[in-house]
Amino acid sequence: MPERQRVALVTGASSGIGLATAIEFAKRGYKVFAGARRLEPMQVLKDEYGVIIFQLDVSDLDSVKNAKKFIQEQTGDDYLDFLYNNAGQSCTFPAIDVTDEQVKQCFEVNVFGPVRVVRELAPLVINAKGVIGFTGSVSGCVPFPFSSIYSATKAAIHQYAATLRVDLKPFDVKVINIVTGGVKTNIEDKRDLPSTSLYNVPGIKNAFDQRRQMAKKNNPIPPEVYAKGVVDDFENASLGGKLNIYRGRMAFFLGHLMYFVPRFIVELALLRKFGLFGVFDAIKQKYSKVKLQ
Repeated sequence: MPERQRVALVTGASSGIGLATAIEFAKRGYKVFAGARRLEPMQVLKDEYGVIIFQLDVSDLDSVKNAKKFIQEQTGDDYLDFLYNNAGQSCTFPAIDVTDEQVKQCFEVNVFGPVRVVRELAPLVINAKGVIGFTGSVSGCVPFPFSSIYSATKAAIHQYAATLRVDLKPFDVKVINIVTGGVKTNIEDKRDLPSTSLYNVPGIKNAFDQRRQMAKKNNPIPPEVYAKGVVDDFENASLGGKLNIYRGRMAFFLGHLMYFVPRFIVELALLRKFGLFGVFDAIKQKYSKVKLQ
């Protein structure tokens, strides 16, 4: 009986990390499914690499359930060897400016989405004794300014992955979390501060731009390089092996920073890096004698 071709699913595959990782899986001979909300950007995956593309919105339960059916129909089987939860949503706003809708959108894609994808597709991964992976982030480890919501989603997914790893041990399913540093992608949040923001003081525009473009301005690695490492990580995953794997510019350093450097020093370094000392002084002066309502 011929050996079964192994199957991979990559979510959020319309650009950046997801697109590059789908290509890398395909280059290594896997049957690859690539899902995203937009089909058009993924056409190159189908045309040039034979990847099976389909519409997938991880924030919609019916869409996720349909993804399972689609994979079963296309493979004629009930196996999924590699499940890469990569779909992501940025959110770069001060904590007191973010709206309910922005919070909901970020958590829907970054946390609830992977949770429902894992739950619905778990039977296929269990059948294959496969690997489930997540795109984590150094933002889940370091308190970058104006990143409270995005950081919270990534910290949540880090802990979800850690506990999922324990839960799935009896099924021989491996779980890995890719703590991601700088990678050249288009995830940058381009939304401006609201006009009502208390942070609208002299200097905030430049500081806010510096923060939003953090990855772009710090020599990020190409997504193709990142993808090769990630597919290696999936192929080399083992029960009891590494959970957190560090990929991207400064990922290992930032992923461990808070363990070794006092928090107040990290906070001061971040304020200096993004030019926020002057901004925060202006905020103090502006509101020191004003009663907010």
